[in-house]
Amino acid sequence: MSHPTVSLGLNPSGGPTAVVSAPPIAVNGASIVGLDAGSGASGSSGATTTPSPAGGAPSAQILDKHRLNELVKEVDVHEQLDEDVEDLLLHIADDFIEQTVTASCALARHRKAPAIEVRDVQMVLERNWNMYIPGFGTEDIRQHKRSALNESHKSRMALIRKTMKKY
Repeated sequence: MSHPTVSLGLNPSGGPTAVVSAPPIAVNGASIVGLDAGSGASGSSGATTTPSPAGGAPSAQILDKHRLNELVKEVDVHEQLDEDVEDLLLHIADDFIEQTVTASCALARHRKAPAIEVRDVQMVLERNWNMYIPGFGTEDIRQHKRSALNESHKSRMALIRKTMKKY
């Protein structure tokens, strides 16, 4: 199974960009071709390039064993992870990234857009994992608005309140 690839960087205006290439996926039996998103990242931040499992073009691996050990050292200098624990954490991170990219691709496809936008990833993170990422257009995601009550509903509610006051 081919994994999604992610490249991170800055666009010419200085804003963050992500280029995401996902393998073809199927949603409800319909095949969805993988999407390339972003405006073309010009650099990478912390991502290392490794050959892809399919033997094709190199892919950006977000987290490798060396970076994982650096993160552990930031928490506790004397902590050492077992090989099995490293593999498990890397597998969990890969699954998280794959699920997030796949769901983001599905949202972009639903919008009939050729590219994944930050709001697609943000919505997936908020809805699926309750993760709120500050600074990435939180005003773009619209909160659910309550619909206006019609007059017949208001009159029924007034009648119920009036009846409740009697007893």
